[in-house]
Amino acid sequence: MSRILITGAAGMIGRALIEELARDPAHEIIASDLSNQTLPPDLNFRILDVTGEDADIVIEDLKPDVVVHLASIVTPPDGMSRAAAHAVDVQGSRNVLDACLKHGVKRLVVTSSGAAYGYHADNPAMLVESDPCRGNPEFPYADHKRQVEEMLAQARKDAPDLEQVVLRVGTVLGAGTENQITALFHKPRLLAVKGSDSPFVFIWTRDLARILKRAATDGPVGIYNVAGDGALGVTALAQKLGKPILRLPAFALKAALFVAKPLGLSRYGPEQVRFLQYRPVLANDALKSQFGYTPEKTSQEVFEHWQASVGL
Repeated sequence: MSRILITGAAGMIGRALIEELARDPAHEIIASDLSNQTLPPDLNFRILDVTGEDADIVIEDLKPDVVVHLASIVTPPDGMSRAAAHAVDVQGSRNVLDACLKHGVKRLVVTSSGAAYGYHADNPAMLVESDPCRGNPEFPYADHKRQVEEMLAQARKDAPDLEQVVLRVGTVLGAGTENQITALFHKPRLLAVKGSDSPFVFIWTRDLARILKRAATDGPVGIYNVAGDGALGVTALAQKLGKPILRLPAFALKAALFVAKPLGLSRYGPEQVRFLQYRPVLANDALKSQFGYTPEKTSQEVFEHWQASVGL
């Protein structure tokens, strides 16, 4: 029997992974998070705040074979400082990694992000795993994921006995998912920068759960982009939603956000234009050929599944 500890288990992805793992009695599942309110009441659960000493205490006590580290701040709640997000994303990952090394964990699975590649004009049309992680300092999530990736890369050199599976995940959508990305699709018009169709790649929640299960059990080690086949640009998304597109020159959009953010009219500043222009587009060839998993839903099918679930 394999003992698997999941951090951040109460989130959408954690719950989906627990459902997948629960189908196989060969695995002992231990969920951990700040609260278990969204989890099945009969699940083996431990409170674990990754920002402090909990990771060391819990991992020493439970001695898991595998740790699946999901705890991260994807969409910061209103009022959360960058330092607080860094404490979870970066220091929290350091705490989990150190505890795994200290207490003899066999395998560490980490959900990174396509954002770790960064939002750059010279990004290739399709990013592959050998491309550098250049997460932009102006985007906390991308910057934090870059720092975590650098930390993991150093650990692979210093402690090769700890197996690592690092998943650079695209935009995750499932039935009813709502986050800062889906908020864009609820607007009366889709916003775009002139000259850039800035495609999205999507991964279905259930596909990601199955990938995580394989990563935590019998899958190969390595770094893998996680996305459904294909991509959807703003033009295609607008057609599916039946909405117009507001296309603005980059300089005009930057000027508008420069004024709007200090006035409280927008939560985003001019740096957000790079997000609209240079979104990372992930190639999933290694996921299929090396990791051995082909997503059930393409990016288009994932979006259509989400779209139907929310009635857009």
